[in-house]
Amino acid sequence: MEEKTICAHCGKCEGQDGIRHKMRSEEEYKKLLNRLNRIEGQIRGIRAMVEDNRYCTDILTQSAAVSAAIEAFNRELLDSHIRTCVAENLRAGNDDVVEELLHTLHKLI
Repeated sequence: MEEKTICAHCGKCEGQDGIRHKMRSEEEYKKLLNRLNRIEGQIRGIRAMVEDNRYCTDILTQSAAVSAAIEAFNRELLDSHIRTCVAENLRAGNDDVVEELLHTLHKLI
């Protein structure tokens, strides 16, 4: 039987899987999933265009739209992360979250 522990990251979830968790509001959860579903549909559309031997610039235009959609998803998630996770960790005295945020921003830039 696996021993259950309180998640060191959020203090709410259980498990020793090493995966950090965040409790999201129903609204945030639905918003993020809706964006991802649209992106998934766009990717399927691009695949269909390739399979249909569509013209290169038409495919590239759709690919650029997917890139923009992913960037919008990342901005929304980052905004939420700063307002919740980062702010809560700073209030709790965990300054290490600043280094983590900087590392994440460097990946995105």
